[in-house]
Amino acid sequence: MDIDAWVWWLIGAVGLGIPLVLTAMPEFGMFAVGAVAAAVVAALGGGVVAQVLVFVGVSVALIAVVRPIAARQRAGRSGHASGIDALKGRQAVVLERVDGSGGRIKLAGEVWSARALDGDQSFEAGRQVDVVDIDGATAVVM
Repeated sequence: MDIDAWVWWLIGAVGLGIPLVLTAMPEFGMFAVGAVAAAVVAALGGGVVAQVLVFVGVSVALIAVVRPIAARQRAGRSGHASGIDALKGRQAVVLERVDGSGGRIKLAGEVWSARALDGDQSFEAGRQVDVVDIDGATAVVM
């Protein structure tokens, strides 16, 4: 039984897709797409040289185009803090005296329990403070 070249390329594409799923390395997916493109060339009657050139060309083109776009996306996401991390470094207004044992502040439109970073410090109502950390449901301020 003689298997056509395009079938071998599809087997190669599936073989490259397995590590893509297991390792989440997108490069394997780009090589798999290159193998599918080579399978199409083989099915259309292209020679071995044309098949290999299409495989290499498509794979390299995808890596050259897609990887920089993905890198920019990853880099852009890391700059946006969310959740508790987004509250650190913000300013808040003291609603009830804040000292080392507790108090209340208004932070991002919500009322939070708070305590002073330095247990000897205290902040009176109306004063602006900086949030340096969030400890559970308590903002640590200075």
